[in-house]
Amino acid sequence: MSTASINGGCLSSLSPSQSSLTKKSTLRPCVIARLHSSPSPSPPSLIRNKPVSIIPSLRRDMATESYEEAIAGLSKLLSAKSELAPVAAARVGQITGDLQPGDGFDPIERMKTGFIHFKREKYEKNPALYGELAKGQSPKFMVFACSDSRVCPSHVLDFQPGEAFMVRNIANMVPAYDKVRYSGVGAAIEYAVLHLKVETIVVIGHSCCGGIKGLMSFPDDGPTATDFIADWVRICLPAKSKVLAEYGDKPFPEQCTSCEKEAVNVSLVNLLTYPFVKDGLVKKTLSLKGGYYDFVSGSFELWGLQFGFSPSLSV
Repeated sequence: MSTASINGGCLSSLSPSQSSLTKKSTLRPCVIARLHSSPSPSPPSLIRNKPVSIIPSLRRDMATESYEEAIAGLSKLLSAKSELAPVAAARVGQITGDLQPGDGFDPIERMKTGFIHFKREKYEKNPALYGELAKGQSPKFMVFACSDSRVCPSHVLDFQPGEAFMVRNIANMVPAYDKVRYSGVGAAIEYAVLHLKVETIVVIGHSCCGGIKGLMSFPDDGPTATDFIADWVRICLPAKSKVLAEYGDKPFPEQCTSCEKEAVNVSLVNLLTYPFVKDGLVKKTLSLKGGYYDFVSGSFELWGLQFGFSPSLSV
């Protein structure tokens, strides 16, 4: 298995390893992002009012007698004048938000300014690219990466729009072929390989992965405190077994680091269970790569999967 490392931009060989509520408004804010082919002289309007069904989350410390009386009175009023329900829901949601502690972060404003920056600095500066993307996509890569907010492949590997078809999940795992349990992953792989004709599938692990830490911590079988996570990460139990066998005497953080890389290899092997992936490898129209991004040291490792068939025996 050949490996490479990108550290400081150099590739070298390595070993594997809000809208406010007006008196006449009864609506709640939502975000609508629209792209236009021609530059706009002013920032696009992203905030529009649309009705939203809200179930307010009320603080327990508000459960006083006067509070209960107010709720009872509000319920009685709404039963008589149901047309006021949207207004009441909006006001309750607003009050609830005011009562909850916060750091002043406005998610609507963050998305608004983010989209304005994208449109001005990227979309409007490269109309040819987005014009081509409007016609369809033909990515060269399919990437499996972790959902971790610190390891976005488009930032780490500077992928541009249209360049990589991505699947992100807990601990960047690829399950073995299973039409029942993992049909969502199977559909993504099938679409990427058979329809988009990607040339390379890359599975990228990363440092300090919470999913791998869970894998190393959870019991191999039996109940756990999670509804989904423990069952999902068991996809890479073979990686855990190998790490415990080879590094069982090492500190837990070191075991996790080793497992972060071994789990990538398990996913690469699992990809071989998909007939269309195996067929692409045989025809040499597809290649599989493993990657590992260490955001602590700022390095990236890349390795390939050695694939071949044993000769058949005639009897």
